[in-house]
Amino acid sequence: MTGQVSRRQVCIIGAGPSGLLLGQLLARANVDALIIEAKRADYVLSRIRAGVLESGLTELLREAGCGERLDREGLVHHGFSLAFDDRTHRIDLSKLTGGKAVTVYGQTEVTRDLMEARAALGAPTVYEAEDVALHDFDTDRPRVTYRKDGVTHEIACDFIAGCDGFHGVSRRSVPERAITSFERVYAFGWLGLLADVPPASEELVYARHARGFALVSMRSRTRSRSYIQVPLADRVEDWPDDRFYDELRLRLPQDVAARVTPGPSIEKSIAPLRSFVAEPMRFGSLFLAGDAAHIVPPTGAKGLNLAASDVHYLSSGLIEYFAGGSRAGIDAYSQRALARIWKAERFSWWMTSMLHAFPDAGDFGARMQLAELDYIASSPAAATVVAENYVGLPF
Repeated sequence: MTGQVSRRQVCIIGAGPSGLLLGQLLARANVDALIIEAKRADYVLSRIRAGVLESGLTELLREAGCGERLDREGLVHHGFSLAFDDRTHRIDLSKLTGGKAVTVYGQTEVTRDLMEARAALGAPTVYEAEDVALHDFDTDRPRVTYRKDGVTHEIACDFIAGCDGFHGVSRRSVPERAITSFERVYAFGWLGLLADVPPASEELVYARHARGFALVSMRSRTRSRSYIQVPLADRVEDWPDDRFYDELRLRLPQDVAARVTPGPSIEKSIAPLRSFVAEPMRFGSLFLAGDAAHIVPPTGAKGLNLAASDVHYLSSGLIEYFAGGSRAGIDAYSQRALARIWKAERFSWWMTSMLHAFPDAGDFGARMQLAELDYIASSPAAATVVAENYVGLPF
């Protein structure tokens, strides 16, 4: 059965944080945007992802009308620690960056706030859309088709925003000759465990150890999120909770390890690590944003924040266009977004290279890592470079 053709100014593919944030900013500026999502709403909410927000993202969430719970429950962090050689060195973010900080607030909570805000505005989102397809985006009359409850729908629009992630349909719809991909796949992943226990540290601790990387993080004062580096061949089933906690303690400095509180896992998963960028990020009437265009290793806490910077550039360009007809913002979108993306890719790659065990690097590589960490610990200039990138470069 074929449904009626409808029209929107913008059709957003994907109801993850980037799609929802873009939709919310556009809706508040009276731009008519429909969001189309292949999964169920509860599935989108169930994905456990990032939890460290740059100030640029927190400001965007407030601008989108989603700052109330964030400001009430988010944990503002003014520093984090690097651990190596059984010692820790604190990076004082606020001191080194003129008062800037980051906020710990889970991506699940960001998504929930954006969903509720969109529902409050009565803005439309289609979940469980099947066979989503993008058409004619090389013209000024793009279309999106999808099937819902056995009925095929067609959306005519001015622009399409592809916010549907690395495996989504948006980037796959672009002809291979029109896009260039840059990628590095790492030979390990992060095994993450979420538990309702107090965090081992009031701030994040990134640990470099000969056995592999470890990170102690949190989602709240009573919910911990911890990670260890594992081979990609490992399975979650290979890591019962007791084994995970034993290995985590081995990789942490003794004082931090002593504060690790074991608790039954709420969620446990292995995430592979990769660096990836697709260029350009605009193809006629189609714009890519977030994971559809780039992936970073989680070491630098940049994934969600990079998606937010894309949304900042794209939303301002679209709002400018629909308000007064100027194409300056949308024409500059890809170049502006990529300039910031590559800097964040560099930082995430560098942090990953410095903190993880690379078996093929040998003793020389291990000594280089320790020398790099020791230099950061002893040089205010080097620590400032880390701090400036961690809190987020300006839009």
